[in-house]
Amino acid sequence: MFDMTYVLIAVAAGVITGLILSLVYKSALKSQKSTIETEKKKITEGALKEADSLRKEAALEAKDIIYQAKTDAEKELRERRSELNHLEKRLRQKEESIERKFDQIDKRDHELSRKEKENSAKEKGLQEKEARYAQLIREQAEVLERISGITAEEAKQELLRRTEEEARFEVAKIIKRVEDEAKETAEKKAKEVIGSAIQRYASDYVADATVTAVSLPNDEMKGRIIGREGRNIRALEAATGVDLIVDDTPEMVTLSGFDPVRREVARLSLERLITDGRIHPTRIEEIVEKVKKEVDINIREEGEKSVFDLGLSGIHPELIKILGRLKYRTSYGQNVLQHSREVAYFAGMMASELGVDPKLAKRAGLLHDIGKAVDHEIEGTHQEIGANLAKKFGENNKVVNAIMVHHGEGDPITVEAALVAAGDALSAARPGVRRESIEHYLKRLENLEKMALSFKGVEKCYAIQAGREIRIIVKPEEVNDEMSSLIARDLSKKIEAEMSYPGQIKVTVIRESRYVEYAK
Repeated sequence: MFDMTYVLIAVAAGVITGLILSLVYKSALKSQKSTIETEKKKITEGALKEADSLRKEAALEAKDIIYQAKTDAEKELRERRSELNHLEKRLRQKEESIERKFDQIDKRDHELSRKEKENSAKEKGLQEKEARYAQLIREQAEVLERISGITAEEAKQELLRRTEEEARFEVAKIIKRVEDEAKETAEKKAKEVIGSAIQRYASDYVADATVTAVSLPNDEMKGRIIGREGRNIRALEAATGVDLIVDDTPEMVTLSGFDPVRREVARLSLERLITDGRIHPTRIEEIVEKVKKEVDINIREEGEKSVFDLGLSGIHPELIKILGRLKYRTSYGQNVLQHSREVAYFAGMMASELGVDPKLAKRAGLLHDIGKAVDHEIEGTHQEIGANLAKKFGENNKVVNAIMVHHGEGDPITVEAALVAAGDALSAARPGVRRESIEHYLKRLENLEKMALSFKGVEKCYAIQAGREIRIIVKPEEVNDEMSSLIARDLSKKIEAEMSYPGQIKVTVIRESRYVEYAK
């Protein structure tokens, strides 16, 4: 019982405590809510005050902006009015000026009208005077015609004829005197220029020859070069592209081929094989490949050295390489590269003396015989081949023309082209540069003409262009056009079969018919 009482008391105390706590919590919530409302009210009032303040400030700023805009507009309006007043003033001044000019024009029109009337009266008087003078002149002319017995037109024509004859005679005398003076001066100047060029250029004139024979240390080496069943000689010929001739000549073999570069490669390769002593197909191929690379490098270096020594630039690398191949090309025993350099020097010196372009003359002179480097590979004369190569690799038309006409086959378009032809003749004509003697040269031309005269119907023939061309004149009554063509073809074949000559020989057959009558 006693425990139950404590329990009830404890429960009652707990309930009372809960009620008290509930009341306290509600009171606290109410107080907090009141505080929040108060704060909310304060914030709202503050926001309203701030908004009112911002509104007033915005209104003031708007008033300031409106005032400033109004001020600016008024200022601009004043400026525009001032500008309009200024333009109006200028317009009034122009109108006044135009009115004054109109007044002046009216006055001038009146003055011109008055002067025109006066001039009309004067012109009428002049016309009457001219008519009277013309009548007097006609009367005088009629009197003179009656006295002289010829008309005025006939007298005029006679006077013109005599004046023309006298003028022609005087002009002919002047032309003759000028031509004589020009010929004398030109011949003297040409001799001075050529003499100066020859004197200033000094070079060795040793006649080079293409080496086609290789010396051997002993005759036993021939067997080693041939090899077992000829395999070494076949390998060497296949690798170099030349024919190796092993004959009874003691301690010597001969290389035969049209390409001078291949011949040089074969010579150097054979000499190295002989020195090395190891001669078999594999070694032959190795040596030949190595020598080819060395020769190619040497060719390029020779071309570059020639261009550099002459102070030239802009020449295509392929042309330089082809130019270097001329080192291994000879003409009548004269090295063609050395000849080309001489021609370039001669042409450049003469061009400087004459006041024309020495660079162009040197360029054309160096390249004038470049066709000889490949004339064994391409059909045509070395002039045509060289001109085509120069045109292909970007040389200008002046250089191309100089190459084409340096043997006189065509007309030069520049003075430099004529100088290149002269330099070519000077270089070839100097004593010692060419192996061929004058007797041998004349004999070759004589044989060429005899060969042409051996054909039936040939009346005359002339070997020209230093033996590079032969012109044949046939009898038109014996040889028709078809036979002329046949003679040209047969003669060219006969020359190829029976003669030895450099380059090409052009055969030209001329058939001409003339019919002459006399009116008696």
